[in-house]
Amino acid sequence: MHQNFAEIIKPNSNEAKLLDMIDPAHLPRHIAVIMDGNGRWAKHRGKPRIFGHRAGADSVKAIVDTCARLQITAVTLYAFSTENWKRPKAEVSGLMSMLKRFLRSELKEVNRNNIKFQAIGNIKGLADDVQKEIAVGMNATADNTGTILSVALNYGGRSEILEACKKAAQAKLDNGDAIENLIEEDIERNLYTNGLPDVDLLIRTSGEMRISNFLLWQLAYSEIYVTPTLFPDFRRGEIFEAILDFQKRDRRYGGIESVPPA
Repeated sequence: MHQNFAEIIKPNSNEAKLLDMIDPAHLPRHIAVIMDGNGRWAKHRGKPRIFGHRAGADSVKAIVDTCARLQITAVTLYAFSTENWKRPKAEVSGLMSMLKRFLRSELKEVNRNNIKFQAIGNIKGLADDVQKEIAVGMNATADNTGTILSVALNYGGRSEILEACKKAAQAKLDNGDAIENLIEEDIERNLYTNGLPDVDLLIRTSGEMRISNFLLWQLAYSEIYVTPTLFPDFRRGEIFEAILDFQKRDRRYGGIESVPPA
């Protein structure tokens, strides 16, 4: 694992020391990140909110690159919620333009790192040009076998569960089965994250103690790590710190004995 960082982490640096402390046998399989604090970061600098979102792009790169080098199975980033449509039109338009540029500019690097990209959420509710860029990115990385990067766009946890329940119930009826025979696996098969492990570690930046309608089903037994750092300042060292904090947790899943990592 350390060899994967040899070209980017200086020996004896704080990042190197943190990396040395990480147990490679006890890594979270799925890390989810609520990327919060971009607007406040910009406000502190007397800039418009979109300035903070642009600055946060470097934090996204750090997260994705670090998790790929750690060989984390899945990373899910909360980029745009169904509630975010309430924001000023100029901010929403700027976010969508920035998303398109990011997908174009980072596609080569994503492929180089063997990362598989996918978007989750009500993608059909996005503008056609945004949908096109998403499709290009997903098709270009479809055969990659490394970290799965999911970007939540036009996403809401409650609506995801509602739609999954409807689809699972309809499948039962179509097969002549009773809805009473629904099991959790029937619903999980219809979630956006079907095929991914449940979230082991949820990271939220900016110090807010909320999960904001994000991956409500998948977070059932997640460990939650909240940092006061605003998202544009969140970098590799803080990812290491979050993982180290995760590795100190006693995960019992409602039982009395610790459950080892899968």
